[in-house]
Parts: sequence; C-alpha cells; structure tokens
Amino acid sequence: MRPAPPAPGDGPSDSPRHGAAAVARGIARLFARNDIWCLAEVPLPNGRRADLMGIDARGQVLIVEIKVARADLLGDAKWEDYLDFCDRFYWGLSMGLDRAPLEQAAYRPEVCGVIVADAYDAEILRPAALRAMAPARRRAETTRLARLAMRRHLALCDPQGAALLAAQ
Repeated sequence: MRPAPPAPGDGPSDSPRHGAAAVARGIARLFARNDIWCLAEVPLPNGRRADLMGIDARGQVLIVEIKVARADLLGDAKWEDYLDFCDRFYWGLSMGLDRAPLEQAAYRPEVCGVIVADAYDAEILRPAALRAMAPARRRAETTRLARLAMRRHLALCDPQGAALLAAQ
C-alpha cells in the first residue's frame, strides 16, 4: 500500500501528517507487516540517538534516520555514526521531501535504503544493503534493544514501579 498523497498545501514539514512522529508511525506500520519490530528514540553507545531501531525475523538490526525537512537532511553530519550499530540503514523521509540528495555519493546510496512515509503507511523505495555486524556486536545491540523495550513496557504497565526502579 502506498502512503496517502499530501493534501493540497500540505508541505512536508508543516503538518502533523508529515512530521517526524508521523513518519516514524508509518514506518513502524510497514515494518510490523514485515515482521520487523522497532522502537523510537533509541540511545546508542556512541552517544547518538537512532530515530527508529528494530530487529527483523532473522535477528538483523535496522536503524532509520528520519528527515522531514531538506535543511535537516542536508545538514546532517552525524548519520554515518549509526552505521556501526546496524546491519541495515535507512533514510526515512516524509512524502514530498526531495530525495535527490540521497543519490549523491556522500549519502552512500549503495549502502543506505530509502523509505517514504506518512502517518498511515510507508513504502521502501530503495532497499538497504546488508552490512553484517560482527556477531558479538549484534548480540550486544539486540540485548540492549530488548532491555530498553522491557524498561519502556514496565513504565507503561507500572509507571510508579518504573519510577522507583529508576531512582535506585
């Protein structure tokens, strides 16, 4: 299913349908249909924060860097810091955002996939190349992601209990 077209006058970054949270939601829906489960805003060991990080049915780790504005895309000098923490890397873009810069060598199109999304759905326009992490790194990232998911789940189920544990 293709993402819904933008409404007239609906620019890529001027609507809740196309903001970063909406793009993340659309990508999460696409991933879920494909047995890929992800979390938003995942801190990485190098101090960066992945917009979306997930694990597919084969245990491969994916990271998605979301962009909803051209200036943000062109000004991002940190995205390569994510590559050591995933097997596949995707750019997640809002509909209507110019994808042409992602074809330039500096954006490593031979490595990076491209997903276009809105709040309701997403489509992979270019699959990401597999750059397999070392098994020890994959295990560490998978464990870290699972533990983060469990902490977040506890906070949803028992906010007071999670707050007590966080204070320790």
